[in-house]
Amino acid sequence: MTGIVHRITLLTWPLATTISPASAAEEFKVGDVDGWRQPDVNYTQMYGLWTATKRFHVGDSLRFEYTNDSVLVVNKWAFYHCNITNASSVFTDGNTTINLDNAGPLYFISGDVEHCENGQRLAAEVLPLHPRIHKYPPPGVPPGVKDSPKPSPVSTSRADTDQVKVSLSSVLVATLISLFWHSAEA
Repeated sequence: MTGIVHRITLLTWPLATTISPASAAEEFKVGDVDGWRQPDVNYTQMYGLWTATKRFHVGDSLRFEYTNDSVLVVNKWAFYHCNITNASSVFTDGNTTINLDNAGPLYFISGDVEHCENGQRLAAEVLPLHPRIHKYPPPGVPPGVKDSPKPSPVSTSRADTDQVKVSLSSVLVATLISLFWHSAEA
């Protein structure tokens, strides 16, 4: 009997982990294997290309690894002008992790103006952890007047989709239990 329960648990564990969605924070090493450094002469868009392949969310972090350099957190103007005088934060430890606590743009530059001018700067757009969905009335509908939804023959709401997943999962689990139960009796 315990062997059956163990087999059922092993078979249903993947189902349980796919039914409930979860978000995990991710740490991004800036520049991947290249780290935080002055780009080569023919590769000045290095960090712009790097961020183009990433999606940063609240809860993630950026890890800067560097030698004989620094990381400055700056505003948009300072980013485009490589202005190091009014940085909101300065890091020089060679291994800096920045936690992405808020959605919106973030700007980083090297503390060496020449490095910054040669492309050692990073602009990152941090996305919210859970996107907010705002419902706006259709054009021409006065504020405060709600349009009554008409029933649809096919529902596409997320709640209905989740219910179908749970229902199908329940049927699958019940079928597996029944199969194991009968094979154990035989």
